Amino acid sequence: MTDLSAIHAFLLCETPDSWIESALQHPEMLLVDHANCEKKAAGTALNLMFRYVDNFELLNKMSRLAREELRHFEQVIAIMERRGISYPHVGASRYAAELRKLVRSSEPARLVDTLICGAIIEARSCERFAKLAPHLDEELQKFYNSLLKSEARHFSDYLTLAENAAGTDIRDRVQVLLEKERELVLSEDAEFRFHSGPVSQV
Repeated sequence: MTDLSAIHAFLLCETPDSWIESALQHPEMLLVDHANCEKKAAGTALNLMFRYVDNFELLNKMSRLAREELRHFEQVIAIMERRGISYPHVGASRYAAELRKLVRSSEPARLVDTLICGAIIEARSCERFAKLAPHLDEELQKFYNSLLKSEARHFSDYLTLAENAAGTDIRDRVQVLLEKERELVLSEDAEFRFHSGPVSQV
C-alpha cells in the first residue's frame, strides 16, 4: 500500500464527502474528466520541457512524467471504450485555472509557482484516487489504487523541482497557493469535474 502521509500532511483539507457522492452519481463524467486531467498533465509537462530547455533535472523528470500521464490516459480511455462511454468535449472546472491565476509573471518566480501548482494538483489527484477507490467497482478500484504510487512521486518531483528552482525557502509561497486550493476544493461548483468542489444542489 502506498504511503500517502506526506500528501495528507501537505494538503490543507480532505476532499469533502459530498464530492465523493457527486462522483458516484456521475460515473461517466468521472472517467471523461479523468482522461482530460491525464492529457492535460502530460501537456503541462511537455510545455515545461519546451520552455526550460536548460534545466536538465526538469527535462528528465518531466519527460518521465509525461510518458506516465499519457499511459494513464490510454488506460482511462480503454476503460471508457469497454464500458461504451463516449468521449465528448467538456469544459474544465475552475480549479487549475484559478490556481494558475496566482502564478507570478517574472522568472524564476513563474517557474517556481508553476511547479508548486503542479505539486498541489498531483497531491489532490492522489488524495482523491485513494478516497474514491473503496467506493468503486473492482476494476476501477484496482486501477485507481495502481495510480497512487506514480501520482505521489509526481507530487514529490514537482515540489523538489520548485525548491531547486527557487534556491530559497518556498514554504510561504506554497502556503499561499495551498490556501487558494483549499478554498476551491471546499466551495461549490455548478458542474461535477474530477477537480471540482462539491456540486451545488439546484
